[in-house]
Amino acid sequence: MKSDIPLPSHRGNRFYQGGVATVVANALQAVNFLGDRFLRKSHHSFSAIEDLYRHSMDSAFSVTEAFLVTGAPHASAYYPRDFAWFYPDVLDPETIMDAQDAVRRVRLLESSVRLLLEAVRAGIVTTTIVIVPAGRGRYLGVNYFSRPSDTLLGILAGLQQMISAEDRAASHLAMSQCVHAGRLLLAEYGGDLKRAILQLASELESFDADGTRYLLCDASGPRSAATDTRAERRRFVTNACVYTTFVWGMQLGIVAENELKRLLGRDLAQYKTDLLRLFGKDGYIRHSLEGPASSPASSVALDFVSVHRGFWDMSDASERALFAATTDLIIAEPRFRIPGTFHFLVSPENPRNKMIHKIAAPAYQGRSCWPTFNVEFADRMLDYDEFVGGDTYRAWSQGILKDIRTATEIHGGYQELISEQGLKYRTWAYKGAVAHSWFPRFLSVWRRAYGRPLLRWIDEESSR
Repeated sequence: MKSDIPLPSHRGNRFYQGGVATVVANALQAVNFLGDRFLRKSHHSFSAIEDLYRHSMDSAFSVTEAFLVTGAPHASAYYPRDFAWFYPDVLDPETIMDAQDAVRRVRLLESSVRLLLEAVRAGIVTTTIVIVPAGRGRYLGVNYFSRPSDTLLGILAGLQQMISAEDRAASHLAMSQCVHAGRLLLAEYGGDLKRAILQLASELESFDADGTRYLLCDASGPRSAATDTRAERRRFVTNACVYTTFVWGMQLGIVAENELKRLLGRDLAQYKTDLLRLFGKDGYIRHSLEGPASSPASSVALDFVSVHRGFWDMSDASERALFAATTDLIIAEPRFRIPGTFHFLVSPENPRNKMIHKIAAPAYQGRSCWPTFNVEFADRMLDYDEFVGGDTYRAWSQGILKDIRTATEIHGGYQELISEQGLKYRTWAYKGAVAHSWFPRFLSVWRRAYGRPLLRWIDEESSR
């Protein structure tokens, strides 16, 4: 495979929304789940972590793929937010096996981000873009459960990763080409992103509590985030993602703070302080303000860790105190963990079950373990330790990663979900997906937690 990466030409992609698009998209998702239920077979019998990783990378970054996919049964659905939540280390050099692997990753990342930017230009900012098998270059823009709040965050994360590739110590030519492609995309679509970010800022709603006026993106209705099937209003993670969208938009030079301040009526520092005061008024970060107050452990959820380099920067003592208090609640509550392991569940109970959850994913947002959330939990713990200059949570971080490695080897791949019994996540329609694309992030955090890489790759082409 050549090292140079030809940039794909614009093929006139078409995006569709509306009632018909939603019906078709839901039908496609049903077919995907049914296909997984009856047709999925084990593709390999590897047990060694090295073999599992190589197989995963060959699958996740296959030259036959049009864009990055998770390996889940709904993989034909394109989730823009995943670039923030699940793919932040696709270009980490220590996770790249060789020059060909680097080329495949850069090509898929560039084509994926370009497609998302074309959707934004077309005025479609959704939770999911689903491919329609009715013709090349046709896509359905569909929101599942609620309006999106973190799609733009995912797009910005993809751009950030492309542009910051030059900051990584890598010898692959593909990395420098990725930086160039990212800058071209930012220049071409920056105006479209600015318009979308300012629209998001203008949609924030007033929420009055304790005589103070706050701004929330979901004060009157739910908006999607990484765990969108909760369908709740006034969620911490949803609003933290919006804040991070604004910060990243400023960092990339897409929008100026004074433009955001004019719409928000406050600067971003105050906006963040307000969110911490509102959701942390009990001394820990409450998952959602909706519904009656419950016990502290039942009021928090693992997704409070937000995204890599996102809401939590640990620079303020009060912020660190809230993080530590919430973390300690989760660690101390037995219902948050698969017995005998460091696998943390999303929450101590299922928040709500709809009919579709009983068929496809009844415990998806409650009594189940998302390995990717656990990896981010471990990484935030390391963030905290780094800022306080201690090792308060390092052992916990290492325990999380060690158990995820064990589960990966036992189950034959990096699972998207693990059941509360520590088994493959299985429901009638969801047999348990191998989340190939999420594997690199695990390796990146392992290196940070243990001070050494889990796997070492020798690029024969570079060593000649």
